[in-house]
Amino acid sequence: MLALHIPDGYLGPYTFGFFYAVMIPIWYRAFKWLKKLRPQQVPLLGVLTAFAFLVMMYNMPVPGGTTAHIVGGTIIAVLIDPWAATVALTIVLLIQALFFGDGGITAYAANVFNMGVVLPFVGYYTYRFLNRKLGLSEVLSSGIGAYVGIVTAATVAGIELGIQPYIQPGYCPYKLSVSVPAMAIAHLVTAGPAAAVVTAAVVWYVKKSRPDLFEMRTIMKSRG
Repeated sequence: MLALHIPDGYLGPYTFGFFYAVMIPIWYRAFKWLKKLRPQQVPLLGVLTAFAFLVMMYNMPVPGGTTAHIVGGTIIAVLIDPWAATVALTIVLLIQALFFGDGGITAYAANVFNMGVVLPFVGYYTYRFLNRKLGLSEVLSSGIGAYVGIVTAATVAGIELGIQPYIQPGYCPYKLSVSVPAMAIAHLVTAGPAAAVVTAAVVWYVKKSRPDLFEMRTIMKSRG
């Protein structure tokens, strides 16, 4: 199993069916949000989507025989919007599932929920709280937001896996006492710090070289 990418056979029909039902209205809302994109932001979203695809291809080995990886969802959320991250990761995870075997088709909606909803929204609102309420810099806030976002997403994935023995035996064999610590710790000590550093570095570079992108983001927020 590739950490946050849940493969086929690990989630029972009750669970993956539930997540497809949850994601349908979320996908509708996310793709409808694209109408708010300004023309100057379209290339940025394309570049960040490609960046997310690239960084997820680099897997870091962790104890226990599995791997962890960063996602890039918080970067997209901070530089554009959390809904943009949902759209980008919906596309990335579909390509990975269909052509690279990263994550299963049955688990696709659950994977998008974890990496394309939980991660960017938790990461973004952590960033916003630290920046606006506590006065931390955007660079530091984005790094911490990325760390919190990916650890939260990993923990949620661990819960999804760990409840299978209780509700549908025969799928993921590991109970909550095993799956949650395994997922959370792997990202606390490997992917989490990596995500924090990469996100902070990208935000610092964009803020220094293209401050207009931050101004554009502010204008979008003010318009709703």
